Amino acid sequence: MGSAVSGNAIQEMTKESGSPRSVYVHAPFCARRCFYCDFPVTVAPANLGRWLEAIERELALVREEGFFEPDEELTSLFVGGGTPSLLGADAMAGVAEVIGLRDPVGSGLEWTAEANPDSFSAEVARGWSKAGVNRISLGVQSFQPGALRWLRRLHGPEGARNAIQRARAAGIENINLDLMFGLPREVARNWALDLDTALSLRVPHLSLYGLTVEKGTPLCRSVEEGSVSAPREEDYREEYLRASERLTAEGYQHYEVSNFAWPGHESLHNEAYWRSAPYLGLGNGAHSFRGRWRRWNLVEWEEYQKALEEGNVPWGSGEELDDEALRLEGVWLGLRTSDGLATDGLGDEPMNVARSWKAAGWARITGRRIRLTPTGWLLLDELALTMDSALRSCRPAMG
Repeated sequence: MGSAVSGNAIQEMTKESGSPRSVYVHAPFCARRCFYCDFPVTVAPANLGRWLEAIERELALVREEGFFEPDEELTSLFVGGGTPSLLGADAMAGVAEVIGLRDPVGSGLEWTAEANPDSFSAEVARGWSKAGVNRISLGVQSFQPGALRWLRRLHGPEGARNAIQRARAAGIENINLDLMFGLPREVARNWALDLDTALSLRVPHLSLYGLTVEKGTPLCRSVEEGSVSAPREEDYREEYLRASERLTAEGYQHYEVSNFAWPGHESLHNEAYWRSAPYLGLGNGAHSFRGRWRRWNLVEWEEYQKALEEGNVPWGSGEELDDEALRLEGVWLGLRTSDGLATDGLGDEPMNVARSWKAAGWARITGRRIRLTPTGWLLLDELALTMDSALRSCRPAMG
């Protein structure tokens, strides 16, 4: 029987208390649903006034409840979607007013807003920068016309470059690009060329996502009909590892499974999720978390609005995490970042598991931390379950 898991080891797997200092606001509007998308989006003209009114109503109800009420001093604010850039140049000033940001420019707040290159105009860039947005995340996915058409993106190959220029002209230098890998082989796409193009743009942050076939999406239906082939696991693996090697060689830190940053440009908002800090989600489909409690809002925009109009908190559902769920989530979140898991007090069996990972090339054990390699990150879910099983096998020693 392995030795007991110490309190120090488990402490890193427990949740922070306190009021949320990170807030996510969901903007559901899109001009068109992408081929692969299963996000809570609404293909409809963006209605800024209606959206801000809904967010304001929800926040008032949240504050009335008290439990998820955000801290007065926020660390991060993230406006995602959907396509927030469809809401126009005045959208973020409206968000600042609704949230009650006193000094978004001078407070040190990391304020990220997502945009698509086709709707991120110079006017939008200036308006957002003036409101306090200091980080832009651009949904690029590819720089190649064949891939963009297949993904049903609205921008062309030069869209990302032009959007970056607009952001920089407005004073926003902290820029992330989303890129997608693992496309089917029939798509006219050169992954190495996309990586080279992204590097040439000199942005401080890149997020890479492998294409997955989600139920209910146009992609899923096409795969089921046989008109499109599913992504191949070997291509997914090869392109992921190639990207990690290429980007780290150019000075990016591979600091989380899907994310690369120049030192000092890691996403503060996402790091709050990964360390299980409390956060508040506003808008349809948004999630909130604090302590053991997680809840999520109604997914459909119309249902979400109706609940608010009736004076109800727009919950879809929620859950209370028990000790076992907290432990598993703590293991999974720890392993997904370059910080890894602490070795202190883990016990014999968990350490034996970690040593087997090291021998297989899936992990490094350095500085009293277990850190997965890129090869190990490809097996993240499986490895997290294995480590959790080893931790369960440890029993507190009898006094």
